[in-house]
Amino acid sequence: MEQSLAKSEVPPQPRKASREARRLQLIEATIETIAVRGYARTTLTEVANQAGLSHGLVNFHFETKEKLLTETLNYLAEEYSQNWKSALEAAGKAPAEQLDAMIRADFNPAICTTARLSAWCAFWGEAQCRPMYQEHCGANDDAYFAQLVTLCTAIQVEGSYGCDPKLAARVLRVTLEGVWLEMMTMNTPYSLAEALSTAYACAAAFFPRHFGPDGLVG
Repeated sequence: MEQSLAKSEVPPQPRKASREARRLQLIEATIETIAVRGYARTTLTEVANQAGLSHGLVNFHFETKEKLLTETLNYLAEEYSQNWKSALEAAGKAPAEQLDAMIRADFNPAICTTARLSAWCAFWGEAQCRPMYQEHCGANDDAYFAQLVTLCTAIQVEGSYGCDPKLAARVLRVTLEGVWLEMMTMNTPYSLAEALSTAYACAAAFFPRHFGPDGLVG
């Protein structure tokens, strides 16, 4: 992973861009900066350098580091939420197909990137972020977990499994979050395919007639 954000390495950006385009550009630059420097060492100046923009322009759009980080967290949370909801909409109607879609959604290359995983880990790991995280992400987390419980309950009934579906949903969620964290902290990170296999192993432990090590059974 790069350890510096040399301004000279960033291509110059066009002077004219819409307010929303600049905002998104700065949020993406913040994600990249957090990935390299961590939460505490991320500054408006570093973000400006990463984006190839002036410090004044960052101030114009976000005013303070705290506002920039809050908006970045909101952006990541909404991106994550839309990702799994879109996956559900595209999935089949069977509960196992929908659960499979939710599992796969976590390893969508569009959101499961080194920079995004690092940013999420930074937000999770900073004690001072926890109130902000709960305020801005708590409802999304509740909706995600409720959907997991609904699907696990339906599969449990369909397959006459003896497990507690709420417990199965919680273990699956913890496994998915743990895989994300492990992908960032291991000296030799494993591939998305191996990460997905780990998640499937968890699903198979609760619902062996629906899931196997490679995903859906049948």
